[in-house]
Amino acid sequence: MFWQKKQTNPTAETVAEKVGTEAEGFYRSGSMHCAEAVLMAARNQFFPMVPEEIVRAASGFGGGSGVGCICGAVAGGTIAFGFVLKDDKRELKRVTKELHEWFKQEYGASCCRIATKNAKDRGGCAVLTGEVAKKMAELLAS
Repeated sequence: MFWQKKQTNPTAETVAEKVGTEAEGFYRSGSMHCAEAVLMAARNQFFPMVPEEIVRAASGFGGGSGVGCICGAVAGGTIAFGFVLKDDKRELKRVTKELHEWFKQEYGASCCRIATKNAKDRGGCAVLTGEVAKKMAELLAS
């Protein structure tokens, strides 16, 4: 009937937007840094059977592993790929490479120190975290 809402499956884009928004929210809450926020949002969407405590395994990646090296958000996304694609090493390698290449194109480097400087005019680390989570989810949903 025309008055009934049509049930549809969420598109990859809406799933990605949801994951990105959730990751940004986790980061903004102050309870998680970038790697944890991306991994928790991915866990909630793609592998909810994994205990939430596993997200703490990413805690060392915040702030570029504490020294400004690899972006923690990218590290969190890479960990998420491992949970979802653990049996498909070829696809795991492909999406990891694509995430890193996308990030370098967007933020100038995968180094936290450089990326955060380049992200300041775009909303800082909170927005960067959400964008990485969104891209990670797009890659997993495609």
